[in-house]
Amino acid sequence: MNEAGMKKPFVQPLIRKISLTSTNKFTGPYLKVKVSSEVEGHPVGHLVRTFGSPLYVVVEKALVGAYARMHNAFAGRYPGAVIAYSYKTNYLSAICAILHKHGAWAEIVSGFEYEIARRLGVPGERIVFNGPYKTRADLARAFGDGAMVNLDSFDDLVRAETLAKEMGVKAKVGIRVNMRLNLPAWDKFGFSLEEGQAYEACRTIATSNHLQLSGLHCHVGTFIIDLGVYRKLSENLVALALNAQATLGAHIRYLDVGGGFASKNTLHTQLMPGDTASPSPDQYAEAVCQPLTDRLDEFKSPPLLLLEPGRSVVDECMLLLATVVAIKNQPQRGRAVIIDAGVNLLPTAFYYKHDLAVDRDPSRINEEVDIYGPLCMQIDVVRKGATLPHIQTGDILTIKNVGAYNFSQSMQFIFPRPAVVLVSGADVDVIRAAETYDDIKRLEQVPARITNR
Repeated sequence: MNEAGMKKPFVQPLIRKISLTSTNKFTGPYLKVKVSSEVEGHPVGHLVRTFGSPLYVVVEKALVGAYARMHNAFAGRYPGAVIAYSYKTNYLSAICAILHKHGAWAEIVSGFEYEIARRLGVPGERIVFNGPYKTRADLARAFGDGAMVNLDSFDDLVRAETLAKEMGVKAKVGIRVNMRLNLPAWDKFGFSLEEGQAYEACRTIATSNHLQLSGLHCHVGTFIIDLGVYRKLSENLVALALNAQATLGAHIRYLDVGGGFASKNTLHTQLMPGDTASPSPDQYAEAVCQPLTDRLDEFKSPPLLLLEPGRSVVDECMLLLATVVAIKNQPQRGRAVIIDAGVNLLPTAFYYKHDLAVDRDPSRINEEVDIYGPLCMQIDVVRKGATLPHIQTGDILTIKNVGAYNFSQSMQFIFPRPAVVLVSGADVDVIRAAETYDDIKRLEQVPARITNR
């Protein structure tokens, strides 16, 4: 009987898979990483009580550390290496500002992102402008500011040349080179190296009265763990640059190898965990820098080496705190855990097996559970088959390594987006307030003819 004097409904007994921490040599250490009650000394319970649940949390120390490891790996092998942080990965102004404070340039792919960079005080000459579509206004601003513009197509090239002529300037531009180095190839972007389009674009720019070829750019893919891809990318870019120098008289001032470097997250298709399968910054740097240094004396002057990491810099600095709001038994699958954060806040759940942790260790029992969000969609799955300590309603779940693409691709679907806080030592600052009804509905209008009926 419950408190109201009603009989409790019968629930079919469920046999579920559990493991004890003492049953094998791997379970003890495995369980330890599954319990997380604080973030940099701040109890997760206090954070969600203060700022709400769910809650994005950015750890400044982790962000700066990841940037430093990437920068040091490349600059230690090639002094002319510069990181241009990929804004689309996470364009929270506080994150971008921290990275700029430590020396990062800005890599942007739209006028919207260009505006973020300029409002943060990034000078034009430290902005790399990529992307398949640039408006006339965006190009004019970039040319006026002296930004590095990488053209993506012959149409892009014609627009740039026409605009430069109208502005009365000889604009310095680069081109994006497309290489078929991985499957599926990213054929949407750039000028094909194999089809001769890249060299033809170089030749067209070199003979233009209004454009000057200054750089070559290639971004070959995303979450690439095959170091051979980066080695071949570098070799091809160096060879094209030297060919353009020898046959067209071009002075290539920068080589841009793009991004695509993997983080410590684990893809659903990977058998090994990400922190084991993903190369280190030093391994990436060795693959990229060696082909350049081998032929450096053939250049008129050493080119700048640009790289555009996003995921590998910001993924591990951000986590998502969520509260367990319901638990139910699933036929044939065991327990289902419902949390207050869904795939609208965590779109990377569709391709990552995110590391999870709970805020307390109530028992010595592990169990395999499915984690779902609060959205009214069957596909709102945060993680299937997660092994965690026994979970109860009210527990706080920590979802790790969510810095890349989750905030920038999040949306107000069914629920407004939560707050984002920055943790730096003893300080916790709100860097984006939780959304309200007015925030979401501000741009809408209902015609008077509808409301007056």
